[in-house]
Amino acid sequence: MLTIDRLSLQLPLYVSWWKREWATCLNECSLKFSAGEVHAVVGASGAGKSLLAYAVMGLLPTPARLSGQIGYKGEPLNASRQRKLRGRELALIPQSLNALDPLARTKRQVAWAAQRAGHSSRHARHAAQRALDHYQLDARAQQAYSHELSGGMARRVLAAMAHVSQAQLVIADEPTVGLDPLHRQRVLDALRGLADQGKTVILITHDLRHALPIADRVTIMRNGQQVETAPARAFQDSGASLTNTYSQALWLALPDNGFSSHAVSHAPQTEQEATVA
Repeated sequence: MLTIDRLSLQLPLYVSWWKREWATCLNECSLKFSAGEVHAVVGASGAGKSLLAYAVMGLLPTPARLSGQIGYKGEPLNASRQRKLRGRELALIPQSLNALDPLARTKRQVAWAAQRAGHSSRHARHAAQRALDHYQLDARAQQAYSHELSGGMARRVLAAMAHVSQAQLVIADEPTVGLDPLHRQRVLDALRGLADQGKTVILITHDLRHALPIADRVTIMRNGQQVETAPARAFQDSGASLTNTYSQALWLALPDNGFSSHAVSHAPQTEQEATVA
């Protein structure tokens, strides 16, 4: 469905008012995302996960330097094709709640998303209602403006907007942040359900523990580099089938694994990385 070949990304870094340098944010990442699977991309903040998503969607800032190849359904995914497919075949559940229109009520925003995907106005309203009901957003939430929603509700609205798009590729960027366990599981189950329908789901998250139950494959990222891609079943017991010590450290450092001393001996280098799981 989606292929990424030696993708590298540089963004400008202004070290002073008159001097600009380039920071490498992604370094020759090569990945393949297949139809019918949930592929989790896991890493700490700054690992490059969200930038990978925005590169696929064609939403990087103008000064970005991007090299490598992105392909979708066997054809290059260039800028013009990204614009054509975005919101139709390609859907993003963004991490930022600022993606919601502050001047439009919830139900109208979800209906707009359905219309952009090609639904008629009447069908879009029905699709919006079903999606909002699916994510357990009541009548009050459906008529609310974004500033009247809790963070968890807003994330469910974003998920509903992707749900009505009928996209074949869905990228969910930290979709469960701020959700209580019940609604977190509902969103994760919905993503799994999309994959079971034959769609490609990319789950971007810092939370390895919650990704594993629904994921088919997992890619670990660190400092803009792809550390390892492995089947989700590789993350069990001592993680012996994982090929990278950093991947093993993340797995063994989970509370469910007792903060193993083996993980400590291969601990991530920063406190932020240590909390990724």
